[in-house]
Amino acid sequence: MKPVVWLIGGTSEGRSLIRFMAELDIILYVSVATDYGASLIEPQPELHVMAERMDLAAMKNFIATKRPDYVIDATHPYATIVTATVQKACEESNCKYLRLVRPVADEHENCITVQDFNEAVELLGHTEGNIFLTTGSKTLQEFTSVPDYKDRIALRILPMPDSLNKALELGYKPANIICMQGPFSELLNIEMMKRYNTRYLVTKDSGSVGGFEEKARAAAKAGAELIVIARNGLEQGTGYSEIVKLLKDRYGYRE
Repeated sequence: MKPVVWLIGGTSEGRSLIRFMAELDIILYVSVATDYGASLIEPQPELHVMAERMDLAAMKNFIATKRPDYVIDATHPYATIVTATVQKACEESNCKYLRLVRPVADEHENCITVQDFNEAVELLGHTEGNIFLTTGSKTLQEFTSVPDYKDRIALRILPMPDSLNKALELGYKPANIICMQGPFSELLNIEMMKRYNTRYLVTKDSGSVGGFEEKARAAAKAGAELIVIARNGLEQGTGYSEIVKLLKDRYGYRE
């Protein structure tokens, strides 16, 4: 029977790793949180995509049932709860765990770094001017604490009904909501910020893969201050190229 690998997460580098593993003689299971995430993964032989959220018990049961050689955690750098759960499931199941890490972004001038979303909200509470929010739908509730948020905040979220409905239910104006799938070019970022007369751009340190550099350069050219949510500590794990080499050495590779 072919060996099994289980990859968790729908990041762009995770999808790249999935495409690479099409050339390996393995059975690949991929877990993503949503149907939308599943739709971004191209079909390939011996690939099984599951769109569901798993708790610790479900993860341990999956490992016991499928017995993967490796569990590769390719979740977003800010999905810290998921990462902690996957790590615990692997540890308690005695299964090999690999964390695919994304390099942090370079420092930029005129960049204000805050430690979490609450600190960003507190900072913005002492400012005036429009805000362009690019931190995703999960954080929309926190930013409703910003004074005059309905008028000040324009936001960019994924084109998913749940995300749009959440934004509308929280009172964000339809005219200030952009539903688009990235990555976004520097020019497009500039045009969006100019459209909303942006004074502050709020983003996460998503690294170059997540389009951080394009946003940072665009903010500077659009005359907006860059507010960056720092990652939760220094992430430990393995880079993309190292994981590719490990898998090649373990399973061989059809050039």
